[in-house]
Amino acid sequence: MSSRAPVRALYGVPAPAKLNWFLHVLGRRDDGMHRLQTVFQFIDWCDLLDFELCGDGRIEREGGDGLPDEDLCVRAARLLQRHAGCRLGVRMRLRKRVPAQAGLGGGSSDAASVLLALNRLWGLGLRRGELQALGARLGADVPVFVFGRNAFAEGIGEQLLQVDLPRWRAVVAWPGAGLSTAQVFASPLLTRNTPACTMEGFCEHLKRGLAPGFEAERGGVERGRIERDSSSSPQGAARMRELLAFGGNDLQAAAIELLPRMHDLQRWLASRGDGPARMSGSGSAMFAPWPRGEQGSADSLAASVPADWSARVCWTLPRHPLQHWAEE
Repeated sequence: MSSRAPVRALYGVPAPAKLNWFLHVLGRRDDGMHRLQTVFQFIDWCDLLDFELCGDGRIEREGGDGLPDEDLCVRAARLLQRHAGCRLGVRMRLRKRVPAQAGLGGGSSDAASVLLALNRLWGLGLRRGELQALGARLGADVPVFVFGRNAFAEGIGEQLLQVDLPRWRAVVAWPGAGLSTAQVFASPLLTRNTPACTMEGFCEHLKRGLAPGFEAERGGVERGRIERDSSSSPQGAARMRELLAFGGNDLQAAAIELLPRMHDLQRWLASRGDGPARMSGSGSAMFAPWPRGEQGSADSLAASVPADWSARVCWTLPRHPLQHWAEE
């Protein structure tokens, strides 16, 4: 364990949501888990967490109404405490903003931010790879939030390669109800034999679609580094619609069958975004590129959102806001 001194408190620690550009199910493994391919991109829809140091080893969490006492935040803290042999404790406060069971990774992101924050609060000095391995024991999506970069993912979502994606605006909406991941993956409507793609093929698709004449260095394509921003204009939204056409979400048909109100969500997004609505992850949230620029986005959207839904216009993020909190 590192000898660096712990800090006393951390306030307003962000836990950003994510979008899946696509989610392909390649097959089922012998252990019952599914082999996946996906691309993760972080967005600025965030939960917030506060941490106060305790010297007696207690781990407490408040906030997050409706969550079980042993939620992912508490489980992450206990796992890190045991792993590091740490005698310190923490009082956590969770300010939940990202809907649960939405496919936006809210709970996984919370757990990752707990690992990153307590590594600093307790002065542990664990490196990123060690924290990622702990995150994988909590859930398949936790490692990408510890990884801290937008990523091309394989395996069950834990095999990660950095990919630098264009920055763009998305309208993201949740229809007031969530979906169980296990229930979606058990559906007979689920496609389980999508052919595998490659990282290089995805990066070539990005390179072709970002701008006429845009060239990436060969090494950049191989490592998945495509560095270019997309505007929030109608032209930029149309370009994002074309980029997102690389794949689809193999869980979407099953999810809509299980939660028919997603039909309404699709229609609502079609009238406000650019292009068909894409489901994120295995939950019920959907998104589409936002074509209306900077003016009036929040006010005009808020006025039309049904009372029991959550929706907002989000900027995608080039990296996780806590990416610098762990050493490589």
